[in-house]
Amino acid sequence: MKKLVFLFFLTISFKLSFAQFFGQIPVPVKYNEAKVVDPVYGIAMYEKLNFFTGGDSVRNDKKGYACQGWMEDTYENGNILHRGFYEDGHLKTYKNFYSNGNVERSFKLVEFKVCNLQLFYPDGKLKSNITYYDGSPQIWTDYYPNGQIEYTEENSKNMEYIIMRKSYAEDGKPQEFFEITDLKKKLYSKKEYYENGNIKAEGPMKYSKLVLDYQKDGQWKEYDESGKVTQHKWVNGEEVTD
Repeated sequence: MKKLVFLFFLTISFKLSFAQFFGQIPVPVKYNEAKVVDPVYGIAMYEKLNFFTGGDSVRNDKKGYACQGWMEDTYENGNILHRGFYEDGHLKTYKNFYSNGNVERSFKLVEFKVCNLQLFYPDGKLKSNITYYDGSPQIWTDYYPNGQIEYTEENSKNMEYIIMRKSYAEDGKPQEFFEITDLKKKLYSKKEYYENGNIKAEGPMKYSKLVLDYQKDGQWKEYDESGKVTQHKWVNGEEVTD
């Protein structure tokens, strides 16, 4: 859920920022920090130029031709905002920078169909690490400002199913674990936790092509805060009672 919300608002931010700062002919190369650095989503205005991650726009030079080679944009104070290598107006590799000089994000092609995007907090700590395969985020990890993992997810290369998904509190305590146990049958195990890190519920799940979602299926254990266990049987997402 956190990742979906992040992707939704990030997409909106891309569109708004891009519309403001890029057209057929580039605007002046010096930018006001307050206008280009979103406090939550960072410097998103260049993402529309990155075809590897779903961008669909082209950057042109002062004469109106598609940009070729290395390009730089700067802040009003003269510090570098963006340095990227363009081919036919599309970004191939690039780094964005905060006005303090720290990297805001770094994108590079790793190998055929595989690329990596890293985002950073203003103090230089890693914020997100995303590996794309054929344009889709296959492996995604978000970090709290203290360096603790907040959320991590891995998908199959074709994005047809989840391999694992885990979330943590800022103090490192687990919140929810979801992992595949049988690849062929698409069977999973899920664990939910209380705020203190004690387990709250656990049991098997399966992917249903009928409802296009994951359902509880099998014997589940639920724990109260004292650790007392009760068991419940589920079949195709519905609890079975005697």
